[in-house]
Parts: sequence; structure tokens; C-alpha cells
Amino acid sequence: MKSTTTLNILCGAVLAALTATSATAQESPYFYLGGGIGRSSTNIDANKITSALRAGGLTTTSMSEDERDKAYKLFGGYQFNRYFGLELGHFDLGRFGFTSTTTPAGSLTGNVRLRGSYLDLVGTLPITERFAANARVGAQYSRTYDPFITTGAVNTFNFNRNAGRKTHIKSGLGLQYAFNPSFIMRAEAERYRIDDAVADHTKANAYSVSFVFPFGASRKAIPAPAYVAQPVYVAPPPPPAPPPAPPQIVAPPPPPVVIAPPPVIQAPQPVVISRASFSAESLFGFDQSNLKPEGKGSLDRFAKDIQGTQFDMINVEGHADRLGSVPYNQRLSLRRAESVKSYLVTSGRIDSARITAMGKGETSPVTQPNECQGTKPTPALIACLQPDRRVDVLVTVMR
Repeated sequence: MKSTTTLNILCGAVLAALTATSATAQESPYFYLGGGIGRSSTNIDANKITSALRAGGLTTTSMSEDERDKAYKLFGGYQFNRYFGLELGHFDLGRFGFTSTTTPAGSLTGNVRLRGSYLDLVGTLPITERFAANARVGAQYSRTYDPFITTGAVNTFNFNRNAGRKTHIKSGLGLQYAFNPSFIMRAEAERYRIDDAVADHTKANAYSVSFVFPFGASRKAIPAPAYVAQPVYVAPPPPPAPPPAPPQIVAPPPPPVVIAPPPVIQAPQPVVISRASFSAESLFGFDQSNLKPEGKGSLDRFAKDIQGTQFDMINVEGHADRLGSVPYNQRLSLRRAESVKSYLVTSGRIDSARITAMGKGETSPVTQPNECQGTKPTPALIACLQPDRRVDVLVTVMR
């Protein structure tokens, strides 16, 4: 009972923290479906079984217990925002049992099977763009099945055989990782209450890995900054003209001295003499900034091509498509540009003082606004936006 209370308190604390921060961000709601599989465990009250048999004039000589089994659940839910969702599901925690032998000679074998449905409030606390913690509190409606097999002297023993249907509070804690907007994996620990014919009130724990498939979600656009008109400067009126001075006789000025104007020196301008564009998929894995072997091969060929070229600077620019948040795309494009720069310095033997890296995020797309329609990251939209995910390398001289 103490451990159950502790888990409920932890779940409540996480949900309270989510309530305190939910006003700072809002995502579009969506539905999801999923399923999970794992292990379940419970505690069989051997002392209570022994006491019950003793009350019937029987002495327990040995006891074997089966307290673990497989568990699974199927569920669907609605995510109101990035912090709260409501989930309805069905669970099956498997079978648990025991066999007790007695004196006078006899045996009692009991099995308990637990299954039912639940309705949970699920809170999510984002840690990074993809990684989050979650907590759940809800109600379970379960039914326990308690078949018993008796032999010998135990045949005369009357044992409650049906615990019926009950409703209890359940709770759980877990972690989750979003591989992409359409696939999430969870690892959770949950606690259920059981009413059976042996211990009346006990608990069962389930440890599971679940796969969640959202649908209907969309990326919320970031509003454009409001334009604020700047005040217009109005020059003050000119002061009144002074009264005319009396005429004076002025000697004619000497002839002007012609001075040649100084020559105009123009600052050197950068001129691109070589430009290479690499697709992000050819250099990196999905959502990664570490170079793949084939990406390193492409950069090796580029470094070989510019050997012997007289250049002043190499600029490496990372670009991303418009899927995902603007800050995240900016960070990812910068990490990828810095990864290419580091490789060209270490493997391409390019002077680090003559190469720069810059992340431009989604600000310089190659695709036109009317080419790739939609905001949901479908395979077709991801493929259409492929030209925007790239790394450009510009070799320039100053002229």
C-alpha cells in the first residue's frame, strides 16, 4: 500500500508541474492509436492461503507460486496539446497462480487472470525536441477470474471462487521518444489494483514498451513579427534671413589652383570561383550531424578538386527545410555546417583560418512556395522538400 501511495504522489507531482507550464506553449491537437507489450508481476499472499487452510483443519506442507507473466495493452487517445492527453485502452496482465499441498493429504491450486479497460489522464513533460517524460493517473475497470482445483482432503474446503468486477485507481510513470511526427515509442511502469479470491485487495505491476502512432497532427506556424511604423522626422523651419550687408569692394580672387582628385580605391569584392551543393541525405543520417562514410567520400573528392586553386576563403552554409520548429532547424543546420568544416580542416588539410561555417536554417529554400503544399510531414511532402535540406560550400577570392 505504501509503494502504491508513493507512485500516485509522484504522478500527481508531474501532472502539477505540467499544469504550471502549460500556458507557455500550445501545439495542435491530434488523435493516436497504439499498443504495448511487456511483463507483469504481483505478490501472492502465501500467509493468507496458509491461514485459510489452517482454519479448515489443514496444514500446508509446501507452496509453489507463479507471480510473473506477459502483459499487453491496446489503446487510443486524444492529445489536447503538448502537455496533456486522454487515453482509453484495454489491458491483459496474464495469469498468476499457486499450488499448496496439505496434511491430511490434499492440494489446492489457484489461478488468477486479470484483464479489463482503463481511462487515463496522461501528462507529458518535454525534455528536448524529441525526448519527454510522462505520468498517468486514471481509473481501471477490471475483472478477475479465479478458478481453483482441489484434491484429497481439500475437496471439502469451501473457497471463494469469484472476485467479480471492480473499479480502482491506477497510475504510472514513463519516458518517450518521438522518432518522427508519426511514430513515438514509450517505456512505462504502471500499477493496477486487484480484487481476487485469495488476498481480496492486492496490486499488480506492469512494465511495458509501447508504440504510438499519431495522426491528424500539424505544425503550428510561427506568427510573423508585427510591423511598427517609425515616426517621420520633420525638419524645423529655417531661421529668417539676416538683413543685407552694405556693399563692399572686394579684390578679385586669385586664379583657382587645380588639384587632381585622389584616385578612388575600391575595396576588394568576394568573387565565387567554385560552388558545390551536397544534399543532407548524402552526408548525414536522419536528424543527425555526424558524417556518413559516403558523405566523407564526397567531401574528399571536393577537397581534391580544389587542390592547387588560389582562393581566399571557403564558406560552408547549412540549410534545412521548413518542417520542424524554426529554432531547431537553425541549430541542426549549424551543427551540420560545422561538421563539414571540421572534416575539411582535418582530412582535406584546409587552413582553419580560411574556412567558416554558418547555419541558415530554413531561410534560403530552393523550392518555390507553390511547389510543395501542406504542413503535415507526409512522405510526399518530405521528398518534395529534399532540395532545401543541403550543405553549400562556396570557394571565393577577393578582387
